[in-house]
Amino acid sequence: MSQNNGVGAGTVLFAFLAGAAVGGVVALLYAPQAGHKTREKFLDMGEDAREKMGRIPQAVRDAERAAVASFNETMKKG
Repeated sequence: MSQNNGVGAGTVLFAFLAGAAVGGVVALLYAPQAGHKTREKFLDMGEDAREKMGRIPQAVRDAERAAVASFNETMKKG
């Protein structure tokens, strides 16, 4: 029987995404360009992230509806 050591797929995915975000920020901070251009990039990235995060609740609701419909259909078939 295998043991669960507490590291699931969600944890690994979160760690990967967090590392990618930190790496992106560090790369922008060390990029050879003017400060105002870097600030503009950060603002654009923030706006993009805010827009994408705003779509997540609807995507979760849609996924939930699809899962419930699939479950109900499976239960009807027996």
